[in-house]
Amino acid sequence: MTTILALAYKLEIHNPDMSLRSIHTLGRCSRPLTTASRSSSTVQEVSQNKPVIPSNSTVFSMIQPTGRIHLGNYLGAVKSWRTLSESNTDPSNRFIYGIADLHAITIPKDPIEFKEYRYAAIASLIASGLDTSKCILFFQSSVPEHSELNWYLTCMTSMGALNRMTQWKLKAQQLDNSSILEDNVLEKTKAGLFCYPALQAADILLYKSTHVPVGDDQSQHLELCRSIAKTFNSTYKTNVFPLPKTLLTPAKKILSLKNPQKKMSKSDPVATSCVYVTDSPEDIQFKIRKATTDSIQGSIYYDPIERPGVSNLINIVSGISNKPVDEVVKDMSSFVNHKQLKDYVTEVIISEFDDKRQLYEELMKDKVYLDSICSQGRDKARELALVNLHQVKSIIGMD
Repeated sequence: MTTILALAYKLEIHNPDMSLRSIHTLGRCSRPLTTASRSSSTVQEVSQNKPVIPSNSTVFSMIQPTGRIHLGNYLGAVKSWRTLSESNTDPSNRFIYGIADLHAITIPKDPIEFKEYRYAAIASLIASGLDTSKCILFFQSSVPEHSELNWYLTCMTSMGALNRMTQWKLKAQQLDNSSILEDNVLEKTKAGLFCYPALQAADILLYKSTHVPVGDDQSQHLELCRSIAKTFNSTYKTNVFPLPKTLLTPAKKILSLKNPQKKMSKSDPVATSCVYVTDSPEDIQFKIRKATTDSIQGSIYYDPIERPGVSNLINIVSGISNKPVDEVVKDMSSFVNHKQLKDYVTEVIISEFDDKRQLYEELMKDKVYLDSICSQGRDKARELALVNLHQVKSIIGMD
């Protein structure tokens, strides 16, 4: 796997006379990286109850400010962030969590709405249980070293490697096999969106992160980050950047309540497809009652292929309760219809989110407090970033 990654990601266009057709072909011919291609040495599972992180580790992750955090964000990222920082007893370890507002503007936003979304993201994280005495919480844009390191790393990242990423194609509404060098794609895709995996790498490497909790949809970008780190270290004969490991969260991907063939997303036009941490008990009850299930009568069982809607509801309970799916299904053994299932799921979600919703509402009324939290996090993050960036600049001869 390592050899394949090295070949795929070290594709550099050294010949200025190389034709666009040749580059286009190179960008398409290598097989896209998938979760299955990862080496086990770069992947670590996050225990649901007491994760084990080695001494002198830096755990780093970010979330985009798209407003309120929904159930998929909470179980897929935020809950594991909280578990990691809360369970840590080693003072040599760091936990750095950020709001990726620079990444967010790869898709244009309404300025007034975006400002509110940034506050909502911070408030949601704190309300969800992140303790800022145990982690650094900050806005990406408040630490300019992210952008500076991004430039240095972008200069070492090939067009071919960026072209093989799938996320920009999804956000630009392009096909998985699209190439940036197709005329219709080239005109519609903004440079920031195409290049943002290099900024993701800069985000991670700026703090010399050793572990990154991500979902499967971001694992390809973490492979690219490792490749960029290897390229930099090899080019300058240094080991300044560690190769960050993937921390896989135990929660399964949470799907849309209305269409359990796709993941839960705020951008879904169907309002009842998504449950938010800040939803009222009445809203949660209504959305779960309207959730898509199936026509199969009788006992409740887990089958993501034949019963995706029911299985999605089971996954939600599993993620919240920290119980394996088979244990959750056993707890539901007395259920004989979908109403009993939905009532139970509703009760579990409301119990998990009710206090968080109330705290979120209080935090959003106190923007001064949120600003102070972000300022403290910015200062702590910059203290680390400045030292590490100075080292990088010295290595490349710019300081």
